[in-house]
This record gives sequence, structure tokens and C-alpha cells, in this order.
Amino acid sequence: MTATRGSPAYIIAARRTPVAPRGGALAHLQADELAAPVLEQLLEDAGLAPASVDHVILGNALYAGGNPARLAALRAGLPVEVPAMTIDTQCCSGLDAIALGVRMIEAGAAGCVLAGGTESFSRSPIRLHRPAERGAEPVPFDRPVFAPAPFTDPDLTEAAARLAGERKITAAAQADFAVASHAKAVRAKEQGSSSLVARSPGAREDDFTRRLTLKTALRAPVLAGSGGCELTAATIACEADAAAAVLLVSDEMRRRSALPGLKVIAAQGGGCDPAEPALAPIGVARSLIAALGKTAADFDTIELMEAYAVQAMVTIGELGFAADAVNRHGGALARGHPIGASGAILMAQLFEQLLRTSGNAGETGKRRGLALIAAAGGLGSGMAVEAAVS
Repeated sequence: MTATRGSPAYIIAARRTPVAPRGGALAHLQADELAAPVLEQLLEDAGLAPASVDHVILGNALYAGGNPARLAALRAGLPVEVPAMTIDTQCCSGLDAIALGVRMIEAGAAGCVLAGGTESFSRSPIRLHRPAERGAEPVPFDRPVFAPAPFTDPDLTEAAARLAGERKITAAAQADFAVASHAKAVRAKEQGSSSLVARSPGAREDDFTRRLTLKTALRAPVLAGSGGCELTAATIACEADAAAAVLLVSDEMRRRSALPGLKVIAAQGGGCDPAEPALAPIGVARSLIAALGKTAADFDTIELMEAYAVQAMVTIGELGFAADAVNRHGGALARGHPIGASGAILMAQLFEQLLRTSGNAGETGKRRGLALIAAAGGLGSGMAVEAAVS
């Protein structure tokens, strides 16, 4: 069905695959193969028929074209009439795909949207620049340009290392943050996660998560930086494979389903100087929170992307978030960073914490959540939700 008038958007189901490091348990799967079972599970969770879906929107960053969302939709058994699109805003892609689905419902252009992100570092194409001159050899590249001259287009790790040096955030402090992320993720793993879709034997949980000690973290290889503020393999999220998505519906469909959900109360993107990409979510969060007439303290559950420990630490400090409200189940430092899926994973984590594992949100007092993520080129995205249990 297609909505005929605008409505608030609600998330009534959220799922993700386990996150596996590049070359690990999910390495044999293409991005669309990762996403398809997630889409199927979402419809099963909500008791909706595939024909109920109006649109599929997935984020992806590494596939250099094509339309993985369409492939995933067809693999998931959706009718051929259901359109699908893939968007690329790098790390923000998964969250931006959800925001686009929200806007479609708010505008009355859809009543039911499957949205999220998918990424396979392991199976991503080898990229080459086509030569400008006949007979010349193609030139391989690892990443595209994210900002044109005269803007600075830094390597993201080097930019994070510079930030650590400028803010005097020591390697030891970063290591301590990473250890805490793993510890929270280990506790969550032991409790069991109802948001996971087991995709293959050997990948039934986030297998990078471990009991990381500070001693081990401090011994990790240095990858960038100097002067006591180095970034190491323990304080940078590893490249990974995963998919995650949510089921967005209009208020009318939510009421018919009789399911609790998360009402999307705000979604916003923004930008900053491309030379300082880690800072982009700070301005986005300030603007989003102010527009809602709230303060940072009004959000009791926060999912913040941990591409780099220093990035998360600076964001938490600048926005004044309570440390115990951020990434309660661990972050990307303890899971990995499947670029196009990472923003959608944040929303799956929020859904689980605000609805699945918290029971009645009115009883626990945990009602409002915020997801934040940064991307190359100086982009940031944020989304605020609140539990709707009636």
C-alpha cells in the first residue's frame, strides 16, 4: 500500500547480522546476500506480507555502483513491483537511508519502508581509475576523493590522530575507552541479543568482541600519531562485514499491527570542515537537540559511532553526554565497522535497548534515544527516537 497523507514514522522492527571482521566468517557473502535475510526477518517480526512494503532503501559505501538494495529486495522475496534504491554517504549511509525512509512516510509517499545499510569489505570490488589516455594502465585506488581542492581531504586515520594530538588525548586514555567498549559488548553478548539474524554457521554473534585488557590494548600496533597520543589497532574500529535494517511504518500501520515501536522524533544531517570529519556529529547533535527543545540529559540511551576512540571521546565531552548512557552494549571498537551498515546498526542497538531488553519503557524510565555518526568529507547524521508502547 502507499500512504496518501503524511504521518509520523515509527520503527516497529529492527534487525542486524552479526558483525564479522574483514576476511572472517561472512567473507563469502556479497552485500546483498548479507541484507536479504535481515529484510525477511523484519517482515516476519512484524507479521507483514512482502506486498505491504512500498520501498526498500539501503546504504552502501564500497560497491562502486550497482544497486545492492534491489538485489537484496529480490533475494528477500519482495514483489518485483517494489522499488529499491541504494545511497552512498559513506559511514552515514545506513542512518541516512533510514532518514530518507522516514521522510517518505512523513510526506505521505509511503506507508511501509525497509531501510538500513549493508557492507562487505571482504567482497567489495577492486577499484581502478580508467586511464585518460589510450594505452595507459588503469590506476588502482583505495578510496575516492571526499573533498575537492582547495579543501583538505585528509586520510581519516591521520585526521583522527591529529585530533588526538590537538586535544591531548593520550594513547592510554584511548585504550581505556576501547577496553570499556569491549567489556560492555561482552556483557551484552552473555545476556544474548534478540536483534541478531544468524546468517551463516560460525557467524552467530559478533566474533571480534573479546575480553580485552588494558595491558593488551596498550601493546597493540601503532597505526598513526605520535607524542603519546598515538592511535593503535585497538583504538580504531576494524574493517568488517554486516547488514542491518529497520521496518518503518506510518502511525496507521503501527496501530493496526498493535506492536510497540520507536517514534522518530527528529532526523538531521549536517557538515563541517572536511579537514575535521570527526567533529561533524557534534554540530548535528546540537542543532537536533535544540530544535526539539531538549538537552543532552534528556536522552538516556545514546548510540555513538566509534570509528575511532578519540572521535567518540571528543564527541561525548563536547556534548556533555553521561558516559553510562553511551553505547551500553559496546560500540564499533568492540564489533567492527562495516561502513555502509554502521549507522543502521546504531538504530538496531537503540531498538533493542529501548524496547526489547528494557520491557515496558514506562517502567524502566528509558524512553528517548539518539544515534550519531560521522562520515568522510565532513558529514554527520543524527536521529532521535522515543519509545511508543501504546
